[in-house]
Amino acid sequence: MEKDSKIYVAGHRGLVGSAIWKNLESKGYTNLIGRTHKELDLMDAVAVKKFFYDEQPEYVVLAAAHVGGIMANLKYRADFIYQNLQIQQNVIGESWRHGVKKLLFLGSTCIYPREAPQPIPETALLTAPLEYTNEPYAIAKIAGLKMCESFNLQYGTNYIAVMPTNLYGPNDNFNLETSHVMPAMIRKMHLAKMLNEGNWVALRADLDRRPVEGIDGKATQDEIVALLKRYGITSESLKLWGTGAPIREFLWSEDMADASVYCLEHINFDDVRGTDPDVRNCHINIGSGKEITIKQLAELVQATVDYHGVVEWDSTKPDGTLRKLTDVSKLHSLGWRHTMEIEDGVPALYHWYLKN
Repeated sequence: MEKDSKIYVAGHRGLVGSAIWKNLESKGYTNLIGRTHKELDLMDAVAVKKFFYDEQPEYVVLAAAHVGGIMANLKYRADFIYQNLQIQQNVIGESWRHGVKKLLFLGSTCIYPREAPQPIPETALLTAPLEYTNEPYAIAKIAGLKMCESFNLQYGTNYIAVMPTNLYGPNDNFNLETSHVMPAMIRKMHLAKMLNEGNWVALRADLDRRPVEGIDGKATQDEIVALLKRYGITSESLKLWGTGAPIREFLWSEDMADASVYCLEHINFDDVRGTDPDVRNCHINIGSGKEITIKQLAELVQATVDYHGVVEWDSTKPDGTLRKLTDVSKLHSLGWRHTMEIEDGVPALYHWYLKN
């Protein structure tokens, strides 16, 4: 890519997209394009077609997606498969029709089977059933990476699909109804601390910034207490979903952004297609290769937030996949490694949350 190449970052306000935008700017790229959802609905095929016709981007980063945690994936299953398929169909299709030189598609390691070997290699794809709780989202992302692979094989395009592990970082989603485990845990712990200490000024300020179920800091004390209780938060304790036993891998979003830009600059389809005539599994796992139990994560968050209440676990709620660690040997062989360790990342994210 040239420094003045026109690069469209779809989802440039999100967790990963904003980090990719920032990374590109820091490396001197000057011709970046972004559109908010209000400016461009990626589910609207006509609008996406007009955007590509008007702007003619040379490179595309598809970081836009409908995402969420276990609660959201269970409740909004149709939304997760329908919206993501629509977004991918429109953006990848128009990228091909308008001769985009390179496209980077961001998926998720939830594409792998629930009982995949650990660490999970790219070759584990489609070898066994998926985890039920996020199956619709996973199927959409599998379709996206297969679209990239298939366009490359049939039309000679240069589309790269990367599968990031669990991400966290600046601009994360702290909405208790839809957030992933890390930001949800940080915010719940923060709210529990405020309630435990009787700090109603800070608690109301938090709800004013990020209302929950339409309830903000102007609600009555009883309404707020009832709301927090629905999320396992009382004045004395915090109840988290599951058993705490599942093992997860986490990656700082700015590390993910750096890996993404590295792939844009240095990795082509020919670098990952292999020599097998039946070309499969050309995607790349992006992760740290390190893991932590959810209970250990809770202990790290508790120490970071300085919460002195009791943390309990609700084993009636689903754990999700019991272990999910990516095999990042392909990524390492291509020349990239992470830099932020989770022991530093959790305090960094909490500091960002308090400032924002």
